[in-house]
Amino acid sequence: MTPITWQWLTFESLSNHELYQMLALRSEVFVVEQACAYQDLDGKDPKALHLIGTLNGQVLATARLLPRGVSYPDAASIGRIVVHPSLRGQDLGRKTVELALKQYQKLWPDEALLIGAQARLTRFYEELGFVAEGEIYDEDGIDHITMRWMGHSAV
Repeated sequence: MTPITWQWLTFESLSNHELYQMLALRSEVFVVEQACAYQDLDGKDPKALHLIGTLNGQVLATARLLPRGVSYPDAASIGRIVVHPSLRGQDLGRKTVELALKQYQKLWPDEALLIGAQARLTRFYEELGFVAEGEIYDEDGIDHITMRWMGHSAV
């Protein structure tokens, strides 16, 4: 596995370089690769705690952890989970989510946790302790499903 350095940063503590790379990675995967024109800059990043994984000064993995009331009225959330395409197949997506779950448990152990998962990744999230809620819905042309973390993964 690639030796990634992980750190949690508030929006204010992200350097311009880190912020630029994080947004560029999200755009590369979510907008270009997935051919999905959507508004990534949704006003939530300043309210988030950001996990970035770097190697040689390059942001190669990221996720954001949002407190209750930002994405869901009664639950915290993890979102914008992305790993650079060149590093796929190394379980870095799983590592990113596991680190986000650990931080969530540390900060808000009594809060519910919901995610808006791409439906094609349902099994991946189920393996991490999430359970699907409700029906599949379209978000920006991609099937999504709300999933709740039940707290019984190997985190």
